[in-house]
Amino acid sequence: MTWSNRGRAIGMGLALSLMAGTLGIPATAAEGDKVPGYRYGDTALARSPVSVEDLDLLKQALLFTDDDVMYLRKAGKILTPQTEAILDVWYGFVGSQPHLLHYFSNKQTGKPDAAYLARVRARFGKWIADTTDAKFDQAWLDWQHEIGVRHHVSGKNKADNAPSVDQIHLRYIIAFIVPISATIKPFLAKGDAPAEEVDKMHAAWTKAVTMQAILWSHPYIRDGQF
Repeated sequence: MTWSNRGRAIGMGLALSLMAGTLGIPATAAEGDKVPGYRYGDTALARSPVSVEDLDLLKQALLFTDDDVMYLRKAGKILTPQTEAILDVWYGFVGSQPHLLHYFSNKQTGKPDAAYLARVRARFGKWIADTTDAKFDQAWLDWQHEIGVRHHVSGKNKADNAPSVDQIHLRYIIAFIVPISATIKPFLAKGDAPAEEVDKMHAAWTKAVTMQAILWSHPYIRDGQF
């Protein structure tokens, strides 16, 4: 069994456990049209300390071009309908590694927080679409900064009022670039695009994920060192 298939099986099991309430709380937080804690485009968000000009230079360093934007848009048409299956794989990856699941666990009991996991999953699903449709403008930058803060000790748990651990350590944000990028290619291949185009969509996705991980690291970096 490939990791994608094995991870999806584990992720589906985790999702079913959440829905059944076997991890403690029924997963009802993500129901309905409104995704709790999702604030992309909210003008009340703090302004990102990274400017659009800084972002343009970062794109150059990542070899991210207009062609990558085009291939991200194509990727979105293939990936968005598969969102739940993708999330099953990613949640399976996290659920199979206790040191990662720890970051979504109750700080006092050490047990996975079902409501918190459900709310994060809903936003993670939106993130797939947002990544492939990113405008790379000020609103997008502000949302990336907010996501970074929500991983950091200065802001983790606040959006969900979750009784979880205080932060996600930066090393895992960086490390997660690999599984989030590697596991997406089989889903891209399920479209009708030729192999060469699948490779280009995958390369664009990987650059976009790396770009976001870099931006999310800002709250962890000392002033003037980002």
